[in-house]
Amino acid sequence: MTEARGREARVLRELVEAHGETFAHEAGITLKDTPQPLYRLLVLAVLLSARIRGSVAVAAARALSEAGLRDARSMAASDWQERVDALGRGGYRRYDERTATQLGDGAELVAERWGGDLRRLREEAGGDVGALRELLQEVPGLGPAGSDIFLREVQDVWSEPVPYLDAKALSGAERLGLPTDPGRLVALAGDTAPAVLAAALVRAALDKKIVEAVTGA
Repeated sequence: MTEARGREARVLRELVEAHGETFAHEAGITLKDTPQPLYRLLVLAVLLSARIRGSVAVAAARALSEAGLRDARSMAASDWQERVDALGRGGYRRYDERTATQLGDGAELVAERWGGDLRRLREEAGGDVGALRELLQEVPGLGPAGSDIFLREVQDVWSEPVPYLDAKALSGAERLGLPTDPGRLVALAGDTAPAVLAAALVRAALDKKIVEAVTGA
């Protein structure tokens, strides 16, 4: 191993060890290829895609779950004010009214079109990652950034996107002085799960203190 590659491997190892928690795990979601955790991940992606701190989005996702809004049918059946109140308890106040509407509309779409089961969305995409991104963006409140968030996290249980390292993750790699080629990053990461790798890189992209701590800069 060359000196440069050794340095890259060390930086990546330290990053993953300290900051490799996926956002789904942080939000209390035990990700499985079943309807409820997939839907909760979709909601988290909607919340994280707004211009708001990630910690607030995660807290809001937990608050919605604690309110019993864990699947598309319960979200669609909920009252708008109920959704606003849950978002408020999570500290998600700046966008609470708009997001409450988007969550209700999105839940109705998921329930009606895919029977509340995002595995059917996956089937509709036919194994094509581009089609997955397009279908996800039909959900209100889930644009390109939100679909990237969902795919970064869902690669733990869906094989099609693997490895899914989007522009945000690669910008974290660049800030750390690491390669920006996904294949090289996966090789450097060894046995690290791609979703964990992606989450760690995104956290580096979002917080320069993480970069400074890991690189010693």
